[in-house]
Amino acid sequence: MKIFLFCVLVLLAVLIGAYLYRVLQGPTIFDRVLGLNGISTKAIILLIVIGIFLERVDMFIDISTGYALLNLVGALAVAKYLEQKEHS
Repeated sequence: MKIFLFCVLVLLAVLIGAYLYRVLQGPTIFDRVLGLNGISTKAIILLIVIGIFLERVDMFIDISTGYALLNLVGALAVAKYLEQKEHS
């Protein structure tokens, strides 16, 4: 089971790298925002898998829930900013 979880961790890290490429090379601001949102989602999943790997799921669920809430607030703030910028 540990080998499987380690493989999942490596796969998630590779996926985060793919999203990072989109953030750095995205032609528009919307591509970059979507890339950041994807990185955040994969990081939440990564935290949960790390918790399972270390057998401390309770602690990592709390951390990932807080991170998910920060991601939601940040995404809403960026969307509101971009909406106001569009109307100006």
